[in-house]
Amino acid sequence: MLGTLLPGAAHLQNFHPLVVHFPLALLPGAVLLYFIAGLSGRESLAWTALGLLGLGTLGGAVAVGTGLYAMGGVMVDPTVHERLLDVHERWMLATAALAAVLTGWALVARPIPRRGRVFFALGLLVLLAVMTKGADYGGRLVYDYNAGGSACGQPIEFTR
Repeated sequence: MLGTLLPGAAHLQNFHPLVVHFPLALLPGAVLLYFIAGLSGRESLAWTALGLLGLGTLGGAVAVGTGLYAMGGVMVDPTVHERLLDVHERWMLATAALAAVLTGWALVARPIPRRGRVFFALGLLVLLAVMTKGADYGGRLVYDYNAGGSACGQPIEFTR
């Protein structure tokens, strides 16, 4: 049925690639709106940022879940698994944990923490850095080693 609705998805080894892009878009959007809200003093933007942060964190949890579920079935050479997939997993688990902490903090001090605001802002920047590093490993898995589909034969050995 999925192949009928989304023919391109029929080539995917798992559902992970279908969900990873939500947190990759929502979390940076939240950070951007938090910074604009902080500079402009517009509380409505901070509320929108909180919504994006919450949705991005939820999407990240789904992405982590689908990634962990799919990890054993990804057809890559063991060297690629060790040097890219395992590292991608660690960075993205750290991203999910950091997003959950920041979301919890923002929910308690809605819509943006008054106390420790500088640390909250630094946490948002660290979140983006950690997410970007982890996403880079994920991108290498897909584009260098075809970890997300069946476009070429597997396994492809690790190269620099």
